[in-house]
Amino acid sequence: MMEGALAVKTVIIVVIGALCGAVPTISPSQEELSKAQEYLSQFFSDVGVSAPNSVWRSSLDSFEDTLRKMQQFFGLTVTGQLDSNTLEVMARPRCGFTDVSRYGHFDGRPKWDKPLVTYRIVDYTPDLSQSDVDATISKALKVYSDVVPLTFKQIDSGTADIMITFKSQDHGDFSPFDGQGGVLAHAFSPGEGIGGDTHFDEDETWTLTSAGTNLFLVAAHELGHALGLAHSQVQTALMYPTYHYVNTEGYKLPDDDTQGVQAIYGHRVNPTTEPDPNPTEKPVPKPQPRPEPNPQPTPQPPPDRCNSNLIFDAATPIQRHLYFFKDGHFWKRRSSWHGITIRTIQSVWPGIRKVDAAYEYKKSNTVIFFEGANYWGIRENTILPGYPKPLRDFGFPPSVTKVDAAVHVSFTGKTLLFVNDKYWSYNDRTGRMDAGYPKFIHTELPGIGNKVDAAFENKGYLYFSHGTTQTEYKYQLRRAVRTLLNTGWMDCN
Repeated sequence: MMEGALAVKTVIIVVIGALCGAVPTISPSQEELSKAQEYLSQFFSDVGVSAPNSVWRSSLDSFEDTLRKMQQFFGLTVTGQLDSNTLEVMARPRCGFTDVSRYGHFDGRPKWDKPLVTYRIVDYTPDLSQSDVDATISKALKVYSDVVPLTFKQIDSGTADIMITFKSQDHGDFSPFDGQGGVLAHAFSPGEGIGGDTHFDEDETWTLTSAGTNLFLVAAHELGHALGLAHSQVQTALMYPTYHYVNTEGYKLPDDDTQGVQAIYGHRVNPTTEPDPNPTEKPVPKPQPRPEPNPQPTPQPPPDRCNSNLIFDAATPIQRHLYFFKDGHFWKRRSSWHGITIRTIQSVWPGIRKVDAAYEYKKSNTVIFFEGANYWGIRENTILPGYPKPLRDFGFPPSVTKVDAAVHVSFTGKTLLFVNDKYWSYNDRTGRMDAGYPKFIHTELPGIGNKVDAAFENKGYLYFSHGTTQTEYKYQLRRAVRTLLNTGWMDCN
C-alpha cells in the first residue's frame, strides 16, 4: 500500500496488490523481461539493474541478483528466474517507493518539528460526501495522534502543512496518475513546499467499505509517508507495500508502524489519572511564581509581506520555488500552485540568523547563503560539513565584510556578487573569481542603478531589487525591461 523529490522532497505512490502461488515460466517473453527490468529498476534500483533484453547475457548476474532480492522481500521462492509467481506479483499495482525491511524512515529522517500540524482538503472526490471525506481523513490521522505527541488541525483556506487533493492523470507534480486500478495515491515526506502533501487518484472509486478502494486504509498509509514513514516488510503493517482490505471499525495502528512513528516523534504521554479522593498526605500549597528578574524579550513578529515599504534582504530560487529573505524570516513562493508560506530561517537552517545574499547553483544542487563575513553551503534543508567559511575563502579581498546580493546567471554559467556599488563575477565550476573584477554596477549593468539589495533569476529574466522596487532585466541585451514593486511577488491583491 500506501513519493525530492522529493526533497528536494520524496514521493510515495500506492496501489493495490496481493500474492498468490504459481508455476515456473521457462522462457519469459521479451515483453515480460522488459517489464521485469522496469519493475526492478523502479523498486530495487539500489542494486543497479541493467536491461535484460539485447544485453541479457552481459547483465544477467546483476538482473538475477536483484530479482532474488525482490523474491526474498515478498516471501517468494528465491530462484533468480522469472517464474509466473514472480511475474504476477510484478504485474499487480503497488506503491512506487523502494521496499525496505521492518519499519523504515526516509533518508535524513525528515519530520514535522512542531506539535501542531495543519492539513487542508483542497478538493473532494464526488464518490463520497464532503463530510465523509473530512471524517475519514481525520480518522486516518487519529491513528497516529493516538500514539505520538502530534495534533492535527484541519483548515479551510490558505496553505496548510499537508495539502490534500483528488486529481486524475497529470496533476502538476511530475508524477501523473495512470487511470483506474493502477496508482491509487501518492504522498511526499515532511518538509517545506510540497512536503507532506497527499494526492489521491480521482479515477479510482473511493469507498468506505470493502468494495472499490477504501479511502481510510489508503489515506492512513499515505499519511504515514507524510509523517516520515517509509515501507515495512512486515506483512501485517499498515506501511507494507501492497494493499488488502481489513475491517476499519476501531482500527488501531499496528505494532510495527507504531514503533516506526514513535522512533521519529516519541511517545504520547497519556493524561494523568484522577487524583485519589482520600490522599494519605495533605496537599502542599503550590508556591506562587516569582517574577522573572530578567524576562526574555518578546519575539519580534514576522515582517508584513504586503507592506508597501518592503525591502528584501535577499532572494533566490531553490528547487523551482522562490525564496525571499527578510529580518530572520523567509517567504517561500511555490511554483506548483499559488501560495506563500513564512518561516524563521533558524527553524530550517539552525545557526543561520540572517541571510544577506543567496544563490542556487543547480549543477551541484547547492545553495550558497551569505551572512556577514561568512558563507554557508546548503543542500536541501541541510548545512553541508565544513561551514561556515570566511568570505576570503570565496575569493573576496579582506576589505569585503558583507555581500549585498548574489545571482547565478544561467545564460553565462557565472554568479554575480554585489558589494556596495561594485560587483564580482564568480566561476562556480572552477571555484574562482573571474579576472578583471570588481566592476562598477552602473557602467556594466546600465539601468539598475548603483546598488543592489537582492537579486534572482526567474524565467529567463534577472530581477535586481533596491529599496522597495526592482528592475526586470534582460541580461543578454544589458537592458532594463520594467520596474516592479517588491510586493508584486507577495500575492497581495
